[in-house]
Amino acid sequence: MTSEGMTRARRPAVKPTPLALMVLGLLAERPMHPYEMQRLMIERAKDKVINVQRGSLYPAVERLVKARLVEPAETSREGRRPERTTYQLTPDGRDTVAEWMVSMLRTPKVEYPEFAAALAFLPLVTHADALAALDARNRRLTAELAALEATLGLLPTDFPRLFLVETEYQLAMLRAEKNWVTGILDDLRSGRLAWDLDRIRAWSEQLGAAGVIAPPT
Repeated sequence: MTSEGMTRARRPAVKPTPLALMVLGLLAERPMHPYEMQRLMIERAKDKVINVQRGSLYPAVERLVKARLVEPAETSREGRRPERTTYQLTPDGRDTVAEWMVSMLRTPKVEYPEFAAALAFLPLVTHADALAALDARNRRLTAELAALEATLGLLPTDFPRLFLVETEYQLAMLRAEKNWVTGILDDLRSGRLAWDLDRIRAWSEQLGAAGVIAPPT
């Protein structure tokens, strides 16, 4: 094994996450401190697709430092403010961010959204409660779509599409979810989707599993 390979083998592993990718991506532009990273992400509206809360950002930077993907560049202080450490990418960090990008773009990943989890246990609530909750969700989706479309409509026609691709994806996902929720609401209202306590218990016994949970009596 080469000395470079041995160095990589000894380097602490760090899990690729959207937040860690954001840190590496911003430091690929220039050295900066975490507060500036957070500010830029909010200014660029990237906080709509990545959680950039300060409480999670600083630990993410520390993990990248331990993994030797990021290193302190300098520490400064303004007046009585606390010291601020500016970070920069290491050569391994530049290689890693490129590897992560290719992997994230290429490989679909199984995610575990809470909405899907709630749908898996839909019989825990009554038909009326499910209908009301999903109707409220549909109204929120409609409002989010309208707000996002209005924001895009304010941009100049020559605005670089490269800076909007994640927003296009977000818009497509919102439209798809709204279409699906609208369909299931129609089924709930028409009775095509309904559940009965006795039938649920019978199905559970027939399947030999407790995969369907009935609402409490």
